[in-house]
Amino acid sequence: MSVDASGLAIVPAPDAPRPETSLDSRSRVRRETIKQLVKSPTFLIGVAVVLFWILCAFFSDAIVPHDPINDSLGAGTSAAPSSSYWFGLDEQGRDVFSRVIAGSANILKVAPLATAIGIGLGTLLGLVMGYFRGWTDNVIGRIIDAVLAIPLIVFAILILTALSGQSEGITVTPLRLAIVIGLAFTPPVARTVRAAALAERDLDYVQAAKLRGELAPYIMLAEILPNVVPTIIVEATVRLGYAIFTAATLAFLSYGVQPPTPDWGLNIAEQYQNVSFAWWESIFPALAIASLVVAVNLIADAVQQVLEG
Repeated sequence: MSVDASGLAIVPAPDAPRPETSLDSRSRVRRETIKQLVKSPTFLIGVAVVLFWILCAFFSDAIVPHDPINDSLGAGTSAAPSSSYWFGLDEQGRDVFSRVIAGSANILKVAPLATAIGIGLGTLLGLVMGYFRGWTDNVIGRIIDAVLAIPLIVFAILILTALSGQSEGITVTPLRLAIVIGLAFTPPVARTVRAAALAERDLDYVQAAKLRGELAPYIMLAEILPNVVPTIIVEATVRLGYAIFTAATLAFLSYGVQPPTPDWGLNIAEQYQNVSFAWWESIFPALAIASLVVAVNLIADAVQQVLEG
């Protein structure tokens, strides 16, 4: 403590609080969002189911009690679920439980990658359309409208058939399948992000960036993109559920891995004709698909409620 000329003590002023920066604000919002999600029962249930199937996909060799491809446990005949074989045996004598667990690997390789590709490309196109508008928006928009007029499954089949030159029973690598599904997801994602970008492009912070002389790529990626992230997150969770169902549907139609590789969609395709007398052969793979899709939708609903609440 110091003293002035008159002998009075000079008390230093308290430090002024540091103003909250944009980064601090985003970090605070992110922490609050995570806290709300952790308190959501639907979110936790969805995450638990998804993590269960991820563990099955990565550690199936350690989980399955029998070889899902080579073991013939019932001398080539099916058997109903029992204490020995929880999900029964299929008509080749293979353990259905082991094939369901191992069959999670293909779909969990394809769906997240397809979602990432669709979200990445769709976000880029949506930002360009929403920021530039005019002829850029019109040209890209007309192409997107043309693609959206084709049902997603039909679009994917057309591309896969064109790439292979065959009409059925096409063996498709997970990477190629993910790319095709991702391309099919790009138009609807672009439409959603475009709408969000249009709502942001005329706001003050964007105009200020233009007055500073910032280039369009910087404004789109550094200014507009962070403010449309909630929309992108919701779109990503929704698209992940669609990607799981789409990958399973294409496998059911024999566009994917081929027998005897375990895959949920392929397992159903092989055994659905026996559902009247050997229901377990197709019901359990179908329930696996349903559980994963429902779990992802629970996560999507919880995320949407928190971000829009």
